[in-house]
Amino acid sequence: MTKPSKREMLKPLELLGIAAAFGIFAGLITLMSTRDFLLTIVLAGIAFIAGLVFLALFALTIKPNKIEQEEIQRDDEGNPKPPTML
Repeated sequence: MTKPSKREMLKPLELLGIAAAFGIFAGLITLMSTRDFLLTIVLAGIAFIAGLVFLALFALTIKPNKIEQEEIQRDDEGNPKPPTML
């Protein structure tokens, strides 16, 4: 089994960071316009969760490349042969 690259390991943290930025932005806009802390927290949480959902949906739309397709096929067949590098 191959070790995942650093980029693959940090991808979930990257998505969480972007969603957190959405939440912070929505929270700051709400706080500056209403000055109500409870409403700010609620809207920031909603923006964070909505950002996570949309980013996850966008991540699902990306097509796997040839090496990833070979890996998926190999995992489905149960064959431990490593993928061929181009």
